[in-house]
Amino acid sequence: MGTRIASISGLRGIIGDGLDPVDVTAFAASYAAEVVARSGKEAPTILVGHDGRRSAEMMLGAVLSGLSASGCHARALGPAMTPTVGFLVRESGADGGIQISASHNPGDYNGLKFFQASGAVLGRDEGRAMLDRFERRDFRWVPFDRLGRIERDSGGQEAHAAKVLGLVDAAAIAGRRFRVVVDANHGAGGRLAARMLRQLGCDLRLLGGEPDGLYDHTPEPTEENLSEVTAIIPAIGADAGFALDPDADRLAIIDETGRYIGEELTLALCVRHRLGQQRGPVVMNLSTSRVAEEVARGFGCEVIRTPVGEINVVEGMQASEAVIGGEGNGGVIDPRIGWVRDSLVGMALVLDLMATAGRPLSALVDELPRFAMLKTKFPTGPEPIAAILDRIAAAHPEAKADRRDGLRLDWPDAWVHVRASNTEPIIRVIAEADRLDRSRGLAEAIGGLAGGEGSAS
Repeated sequence: MGTRIASISGLRGIIGDGLDPVDVTAFAASYAAEVVARSGKEAPTILVGHDGRRSAEMMLGAVLSGLSASGCHARALGPAMTPTVGFLVRESGADGGIQISASHNPGDYNGLKFFQASGAVLGRDEGRAMLDRFERRDFRWVPFDRLGRIERDSGGQEAHAAKVLGLVDAAAIAGRRFRVVVDANHGAGGRLAARMLRQLGCDLRLLGGEPDGLYDHTPEPTEENLSEVTAIIPAIGADAGFALDPDADRLAIIDETGRYIGEELTLALCVRHRLGQQRGPVVMNLSTSRVAEEVARGFGCEVIRTPVGEINVVEGMQASEAVIGGEGNGGVIDPRIGWVRDSLVGMALVLDLMATAGRPLSALVDELPRFAMLKTKFPTGPEPIAAILDRIAAAHPEAKADRRDGLRLDWPDAWVHVRASNTEPIIRVIAEADRLDRSRGLAEAIGGLAGGEGSAS
């Protein structure tokens, strides 16, 4: 199997080392059979997009074969942001969607992400049913006269940007004539982001706008990967920098001084602006920084925490009728647009905040509550993870424990989230407190209880 990982969330692996067109076709056919079963339609319509990786066309051919051979009509969108695929599924009334992407993984990876008819990623039940079909090879091959149509139509993506523009005071933003740098890093987000920002009157410098997968740096938009980008911002007098991952559902921010604001504070800035417009519940996962939570509580709004995973946040938002939600990986979800993490929404809301507040991005960031987050990992032995978590919880009876997703411990001034890796014999520990030494002390104590020496990640 090489590096291939098949799960209820989709398929991911290294091309030529575990991920091959046979499995890609089979996974697409498993999804197609499940869409037919759940929609009750003999020939449902499924939208297919992809990011800019070199393997995209190979993957696309395999996916389209699996859909057509299952009797589903397929519309290939070409290079498209993951949130655009989700948006178009909902807006067009399609029965489902597939995004071909490995998110922030290096260029030799690729994968598949699947959508419900609502435009959200698959829920647990749909994902389990699809994975079960894949493992049993329970396909729905149809005869030649019932093969699904395959269309290639990249039109309509602009509707996503237009809808986002409707959320903000475009005239106020245009009046500020912001100079903005966008690092699309040759992923799927450059073209649509450029279109939206130019319509907002921004003086734009676009880096890596062509979706060809020839990454200028390691794809994940972390501080260590963006050193050249952060240097550009003050050098050209830009007001803000925005860095996207390859499928553009995550957004990292850089202020006008070249300071890497990162992904965790993307959600906090957007929560601040959105709740200033409309009060209501905010949903985020258990691993998201406390900064966004404190911002929401400052507006007197309810904060709902969910297990990690985009669909868990989405379902929490739907149940609570939240006005905004997201994850600390730079993913902002605005129900007015769709049920997918959306970098266009993040950029638009941050620029709207800058325009309406009349202060530079650095000042707005400095006004946020301050906490120090540390992400570490520790090796584990043959002991069951449940026993390790029990021991950690027992050692901290003074903390409030949440066992919905691994173990989260909360103190008045800090929290720790412990989760087991699905692919390695390690536990991941995220600690956040008002001081870095407090975060580090908590992480090391947890690691000691797990039985290993940790490292930052």
